[in-house]
Amino acid sequence: MNVLRFSDLIAAGKVAGQRVFIRADLNVPQDDAGRITEDTRIRASLPCIRMALDAGAAVMVTSHLGRPTEGAFNPEDSLAPVAQRLAELLGREVPLVSGWVDGVQVQPGQVVLLENCRVNKGEKKNDEALAKKMAALCDIFVHDAFGTAHRAEGTTYGIAQFAKIACAGPLLAAEIDAITKALAHPKRPLLAIVAGSKVSTKLSILQSLAKNVDGLIVGGGIANTFLLAEGLPIGKSLAEAALLDEAKAVIAAMKARGAAVPIPVDVVVAKEFKADAPATVKKVSEVAADDLILDIGPQTAAQLAAQLKAAGTIVWNGPVGVFEFDAFAKGTETIARAIAESSAFSIAGGGDTLAAISKYGIEKDVGYISTGGGAFLEVLEGKTLPAFEILAKRAAG
Repeated sequence: MNVLRFSDLIAAGKVAGQRVFIRADLNVPQDDAGRITEDTRIRASLPCIRMALDAGAAVMVTSHLGRPTEGAFNPEDSLAPVAQRLAELLGREVPLVSGWVDGVQVQPGQVVLLENCRVNKGEKKNDEALAKKMAALCDIFVHDAFGTAHRAEGTTYGIAQFAKIACAGPLLAAEIDAITKALAHPKRPLLAIVAGSKVSTKLSILQSLAKNVDGLIVGGGIANTFLLAEGLPIGKSLAEAALLDEAKAVIAAMKARGAAVPIPVDVVVAKEFKADAPATVKKVSEVAADDLILDIGPQTAAQLAAQLKAAGTIVWNGPVGVFEFDAFAKGTETIARAIAESSAFSIAGGGDTLAAISKYGIEKDVGYISTGGGAFLEVLEGKTLPAFEILAKRAAG
């Protein structure tokens, strides 16, 4: 995908003295008192901001925070705690600017944080008049918020249409590179792990990947639906009987290409969905009517681990069992450690996946960890994200 990169503009000496508008993702979790409880997204935005400051730009940064009502500003919607944290991390003052759409005072070498962009009327609907006003604030628009790349909003799409120059920041560029490497030009075999509670929420992803991957590993409730489609017993496990035909179609599409959906040979079951429920390993054909399947079994985990270690590329979205309960976490841990040990290029995304990566401490062993939940899923569905589309269009002139 051909997009203009902010790093290219800096290398060409085109940023000094320019007004740079950065759309970052600073939507961090807060406690009831408004204190930031986890600042990963703020830290992830620093390289782009520092690049702009070091290049001598006048820097404006904005983000959404929470779900404010457009046109009605409430104190809990304020980016004030973010401005304070940014100032600490950058070691410089970061003034917070309200009512900024009609003009912003900022000098080269300075950075200001523009108040919650979703408070502006027309932001979510990508109002053209708002987009043009925002574009007029800057010489260069930098999109560096992959988590919002699947939304066509004022600060993610409209401003990119009308700004003099529109480009991708380092975070967004890294996502584009990782996605291209994993899906557009993968080293084979390409294995995908898609897990979650329901086939219905991931059906279009499964159908899209079935056309491209060499192995499609399903886990969680999704795997139960596939077991049912293969005529295997699942007891009282979570599944979607109404989607058996769709699961069969995915299996058939993979088989037709000489690829496979590996079906578990053993599973870990319990009688209740509880952390302290006794866990029993069973052959998949021996699941009882009152059993709940809560993880893949050790034999299945070992087989999948061997495949993952031999892969060229791995795409990972979702734990394969109820990994929050230690008795049903071994499958996900085995998969995670196999990905960590594999020489394959791996890309992982989704909240539960990131939680598993953190739990097993394999952050440094995953090729790329995606920062966008919904955006990552839409990429796996084969969709072109609005942010990518407009930046590619602008790069093409």
